Amino acid sequence: MEEEDQRKVTDLVIELVRRLLSQQNPQNASPNSPHFSQSLRYALRILSSRLTPSVSPDADAVAESIKRRLATQGNSSGALTFADLYTKFASKNGPGSVNNKWAVLYLLKIISEDRKNAISGMDSSVFLPNLGLNDDEMGNDLRVLNAKENREKAWKNGVLLVSKDPENLREISFREFGNLVEEENEVTEEVLVRDVLYACQGIDGKYVKFDSNLDGYALPDSIKVPRATRTIVRKLCELGWLFRKVKGYISESMDRFPAEDVGTVGQAFCAALQDELSEYYKLLAVLEAQSTNPIPLVSENASSGNYLSLRRLSVWFAEPMVKMRLMAVLVDKCKALRGGAMAGAIHLHAQHGDPLVHDFMRRLLRRVCSPLFEMVRSWVLEGELEDIFAEFFIVGQPVKAESLWREGYRLHAGMLPLFISQSIAQRILRTGKSINFLRVCCDDRGWADAATEAVAAAGVTTRRGGLGYGETDALESLVMEAAKRIDKHLLDVIYKRYKFKEHCLAIKRYLLLGQGDFVQYLMDIVGPELSEPANTISSFKLAGLLESAIRSSNAQYDDPDILDRLRVRMMPHGTGDRGWDVFSLEYDARVPLDTVFTESVMTRYLRIFNFLWKLRRVEHALIGAWKTMKPNCLTSHVYTKLQHAVKLQLLSTLRRCQVLWDEMNHFVTNLQYYIMFEVLEVSWSNFSNEMEVAKDLDDLLAAHEKYLYSIVEKSLLGERSQTLYKSLFVLFDLILQFRSHADRFYEGIHELQARTAESSLSSQDKNKSRQTKDKSSEPGSWIREGRKALTQRASEFLQNMGQELDALATEYKSLLEGFLTELPVQQHVDLKFLLFRLDFTEFYTRQHATM
Repeated sequence: MEEEDQRKVTDLVIELVRRLLSQQNPQNASPNSPHFSQSLRYALRILSSRLTPSVSPDADAVAESIKRRLATQGNSSGALTFADLYTKFASKNGPGSVNNKWAVLYLLKIISEDRKNAISGMDSSVFLPNLGLNDDEMGNDLRVLNAKENREKAWKNGVLLVSKDPENLREISFREFGNLVEEENEVTEEVLVRDVLYACQGIDGKYVKFDSNLDGYALPDSIKVPRATRTIVRKLCELGWLFRKVKGYISESMDRFPAEDVGTVGQAFCAALQDELSEYYKLLAVLEAQSTNPIPLVSENASSGNYLSLRRLSVWFAEPMVKMRLMAVLVDKCKALRGGAMAGAIHLHAQHGDPLVHDFMRRLLRRVCSPLFEMVRSWVLEGELEDIFAEFFIVGQPVKAESLWREGYRLHAGMLPLFISQSIAQRILRTGKSINFLRVCCDDRGWADAATEAVAAAGVTTRRGGLGYGETDALESLVMEAAKRIDKHLLDVIYKRYKFKEHCLAIKRYLLLGQGDFVQYLMDIVGPELSEPANTISSFKLAGLLESAIRSSNAQYDDPDILDRLRVRMMPHGTGDRGWDVFSLEYDARVPLDTVFTESVMTRYLRIFNFLWKLRRVEHALIGAWKTMKPNCLTSHVYTKLQHAVKLQLLSTLRRCQVLWDEMNHFVTNLQYYIMFEVLEVSWSNFSNEMEVAKDLDDLLAAHEKYLYSIVEKSLLGERSQTLYKSLFVLFDLILQFRSHADRFYEGIHELQARTAESSLSSQDKNKSRQTKDKSSEPGSWIREGRKALTQRASEFLQNMGQELDALATEYKSLLEGFLTELPVQQHVDLKFLLFRLDFTEFYTRQHATM
């Protein structure tokens, strides 16, 4: 039965060879063909080979090697076909299937390589490794063919055919190699391995010691070892040098005093490094246990021996070397850093493509960043700045309540780690500021409920360690929810409890003179008082007049709290100043509103008030002049008494005065309309809209700052409009001079009327004549000179007034033209509307063109 099986195997081999040859050339498939005989011998020789392959039996690795070879040769379709066939071949298990699949694949691979060598000119009769098949399995025919082949020449085409080692040359070579190793090595490899393990713990061994000149562990030159051994020892001992650096940093940091030089982040970093060193100690303990086993000789079968050589040690140290190098780099980088700066520096090294490095750095950073994230959690949800060692990226400083929001806390850019963006850092800062503002300035505790709602909405745990490195989305979600709710609560408190909008409106109505009846009545009753020298005016009296103006206007219906904040303020004044120059109103913005209405903000409001007050004063002066000029009946009797020439002179002077008043009134009226409606009302409308959409206190402060800036710039009070502003105030002073001239002019007319009436009395009345003589001796009396003298005096008076009015008109015209010329070059676009209102008929433009 056994002979029959062997015969079947032989027949199958013959049939296989025939089929393979018939695919190439049918003539070669004939049994009588020389090519057939040569191929059959080659196949039988392969199957009878006894040499053991030097590779591990791994079917998948061999299949991958074959597929890669096909792909590199440009046969992509063949590689895909092979991959599909191998999948089907590997999936077949059970009865009737091939058990030793690796041997079949390796056989195919070796045949392919041998065929390639044959094509390149080499003989294909070289024996190949044994595939697990022997002579007994192949039968007698295979043994006969094998014996015949062994009797052929040992050399063929320059290739040595090796089938056995009858003289034990291999064993002799191994012994000679062992003796040579003993002669070249003064120290055995076992001793060197133990010394390397000591060096990797920072301890000097028997031979391997730390050399300060080389700054590392090395074998002394006096020790006789091969150069390759000395090199590998030096490379392995690099791990010990790195260990000393990391261990020294940990010891130095833990022993450093005071503790603030290290900080909580530095302590966490040292603790994380110490944990990694603990894992490193465990590895060294395992390696030391293996180092006690003897290293077998080369001739011995040491493939599965549990021993430790220098080369095996280099494999064991591959992963610890990567980690230790990384830790040493971090130690060097973080020596002068702490807090958020240290965490940011470590984060830079986490951006690595190696999964081993990435996972290691991620694990390390979770430990290092734990104190920082705890500070963030405490600040965002409780408003507590738990930064004992100044490591946080938010810094606080003691300030007054009104400066808490603007100056109490700030970002420290140097401590902001890179994994927290600038926008998130700003939200973190503002959220904690909002909590402290509510707690300190508003005496409010409602923020705690808002913080609880934020935690629930964010869906993250806030316990210690709940947030950590790598959870940027969770951190951002928590910060966003907390900021949204706490800021909304803060604005509700500001708007509803402290009536921010009502106070802004009150400032607009009183400091910006928007309450017309109040302003008019106040100006009427304080006018006589403010005409006096500033150093003679009583602030208490002005406060009483302010109270009277409030009670006599619609201001009396305002909230008492608002009216109580309105005060009279006398600005610093010098010699020669009048009350008009130093009088002002101020508004007492108390905590927490003084965060918005700071001292600098109220100073700008005061500047705007002074400008508007001067404008109203000029308007009031022109109205007063009109009241004097309107009743022409006062001069009607004079016209019939004076000579015709004097009468014409009087009418001409009156007309010039009226025309000049009209020009000034046109300018002041349009300027006031522009300021009150196109500046104040438009700015207030925009501010009101921005108050409605403000999401936090910073938005509210920005909206108010924009509102105030808009008023200052449009009212010619900005830095870019100083020249125009000065020209405008010169015009105001000139208008006030006109009021003074107009008053003197009409006072002179009244006196002229009175003297004309006295000169027409009966000359027969002696008593009255005597009284007239008595009065004629008084300065300015025109009666004694008679009608002729009276007419002469009237002519001189009217001539002087006409000259003064002409001079005023000329100066006013020059100043106004200069003012209008400077308007178009101003950078603020809204000033074009002022130019349009003042010159809507292009009168001044044409007048300027004709000059």
